[in-house]
Amino acid sequence: MALAPQDAQDIVAGCHGDPFSVLGLHEEDGKLVVRAFVPDAQNIDVLDAKTGRKITSLTPVSDTTGLFEGTAGRRKKRFAYHLSVTQDAHHWIHDDPYRFGPVMGAWDEYLLGEGTHRQLWHVLGAHVMEHEDVAGTHFAVWAPNAARVSVVGDFNAWDGRRHLLRRRGQTGVWEIFVPAISEGEVYKFEVLGADRQLLPQKADPVGFGAEHPPRTGSVVRKLAGYDWKDTAWLSRRAAVQRFDQPISIYEVHLGSWRRVPEENNRPLSYHEHATQLVSYVKDMGFTHIELMPISEFPFDGSWGYQPVGLFAPTIRHGTPEEFRAFVEAAHDAGIGVILDWVPGHFPEDAHGLAKFDGTALYEHADPKEGFHPDWNTMVFNYGRAEVSNYLIANALYWLQEHHLDGLRVDAVASMLYRDYSRKAGEWIPNKDGGRENLEAIAFLQNMNTTTYGEVDGIMTVAEESTAFPGVSAPADAGGLGFGFKWNMGWMNDTLSYMAEDPVHRKFHHSKMTFGLHYAFSENFILPLSHDEVVHGKKSLLDKMPGQGAEKFANLRAYYGFMWGHPGKKLLFMGCEFAQGVEWNHDSSLDWHLLDLPPHVGMQALVRDLNKLYCSHSALYALDTRRDGFEWIEENNADESVFAWVRRGDAKAPPMLVVSNFTPVARENRRIGVPEDGHWVERLNTNSEFYGGDGQGNLGGVHSEQVAASGRAQSIKVTVPPLTTLFFELER
Repeated sequence: MALAPQDAQDIVAGCHGDPFSVLGLHEEDGKLVVRAFVPDAQNIDVLDAKTGRKITSLTPVSDTTGLFEGTAGRRKKRFAYHLSVTQDAHHWIHDDPYRFGPVMGAWDEYLLGEGTHRQLWHVLGAHVMEHEDVAGTHFAVWAPNAARVSVVGDFNAWDGRRHLLRRRGQTGVWEIFVPAISEGEVYKFEVLGADRQLLPQKADPVGFGAEHPPRTGSVVRKLAGYDWKDTAWLSRRAAVQRFDQPISIYEVHLGSWRRVPEENNRPLSYHEHATQLVSYVKDMGFTHIELMPISEFPFDGSWGYQPVGLFAPTIRHGTPEEFRAFVEAAHDAGIGVILDWVPGHFPEDAHGLAKFDGTALYEHADPKEGFHPDWNTMVFNYGRAEVSNYLIANALYWLQEHHLDGLRVDAVASMLYRDYSRKAGEWIPNKDGGRENLEAIAFLQNMNTTTYGEVDGIMTVAEESTAFPGVSAPADAGGLGFGFKWNMGWMNDTLSYMAEDPVHRKFHHSKMTFGLHYAFSENFILPLSHDEVVHGKKSLLDKMPGQGAEKFANLRAYYGFMWGHPGKKLLFMGCEFAQGVEWNHDSSLDWHLLDLPPHVGMQALVRDLNKLYCSHSALYALDTRRDGFEWIEENNADESVFAWVRRGDAKAPPMLVVSNFTPVARENRRIGVPEDGHWVERLNTNSEFYGGDGQGNLGGVHSEQVAASGRAQSIKVTVPPLTTLFFELER
């Protein structure tokens, strides 16, 4: 059968939608015909792949350049072959990618078409493999509206005509196996839109590696073969990440935690973080590291919150294998690793997901739904099954392939509401006429149900700033299904209170108590995150009123209040030693401050707060239950004194927490206690060890049958200025 002129023209032009129907080995009119396209070739011979013997010489197809065809002599059965190519003074032999059959199976095709392939990364992306006994890489990408898709790189001189992919039925997926391509190869996809317009070259949406920014290519990376040695951690993870366990999180931006000034101020590698960061976090007593986004992103100033490569750990610190080694080192130290995950939006960068196949594929077409005005980013179309599946598979990928212990989901509020940060007329109501994004709600429920169901012992956390009900309630009970929710209200109220001059705090007393009205409505984490120390908000230390020592005393008392309050803990890097200036993503933390006693004292306090918290179940076991908390003094606004009791299980002794947020010592102060006995002073933020003056209660006090605070017995204590005290009943 003669090759149709249009087919020949389209192959040469690189716009044929079904190149495998033309190129490769075909049976036509009872003969085996080989066709190959090698631009600028003068001669092509077909060689037997086993023997290397010449089978036939191909002849140019008339009126074309680089397209050759010929019959396979007396061969009657399909056979493996190589192409021997001559171009001017150059000669080479290579496998013809068009002689290979499909890689994807029928079951993969079915799940892809249905939008339910939870192991999406096993099928899409670039996979080094052997196919039909030949080593190479399989490329596959979803681009349902494309007229054609090709893979380009140095291996084909970035010529999109050379490796056109095979369309897989109605799935919208295109694939090709390219022989001789191995790990480390840089590639992109070249897409011809349905309008036959060539799009900017695209990075792989499921690529496992990327080039160093500002270059934007994807990089072939092997996932298989890593020898994990964290079985001991994984076997006990479920037990240590429960609601009734201590969870104290150290939030980290890997690019600026610590730098190497002697080497052009470079950030640390994953390997260096595996030793320096992990050992530091272990010493400080934190239970978890939360990484700000490390999915590959083009712009440093986005801090990772505008990702392009959702399946690629950023190359800024090393390879995927080196990232896994970092996670493993944390696990070996008994520290969990949480990833800040960004499924809420993505940037408009031309090489990214936006208009991936020439249409609004991952995003909504209407900017009233598909464009985020706050960040100038695109919003995922959660109602499209393939997009929802892409994101849920991405969540599973990080948890399963990289053994991460949890996901903190960014900007959940922006996902839940169609009118989020939009004026009237700039948003589209849901099908019921409401403002809730029903598709995003269903996606979040599905994501949580799937991740908790498929990966034992993990945790998911919502950064959600509204009063949306049931964020951490089970999805089958109507909730979103998260394990925990950031308590943004507590953070805003208490920081606002702490910024007040102590003489005015009595007028804002309720800001410190209001959080207890809803503290048990969700499984809360108390967050002092990176968002509170940037963009003119000042550092935590600088938010405090007063000068010098008074600022430090305020912050120490506030940390004590936080660690004594119901809710898990999160602290951004640098805050543990009272970084003096706002966080700068381009610079290291100011570690030199630890040459100064006040900063050393603050660091020691946070270390001891973590130790106290993790070793006394009254401070964590009933975090999510009202019966684990009891106010002793809630309304003493005039003195700005707060007192409460924390309880654990029946065997755990209660812990009394007392905070004084004025610079006035409260001496011989009676505070009611729930039980008679000796109350040991377990921690005093005014200790000389932390930079205070040491005034306190000489290790503890015994209760007396003197009524106070509505209790029959009380203790008489000294509450130093700007101090939080912890007393535990001795048993």
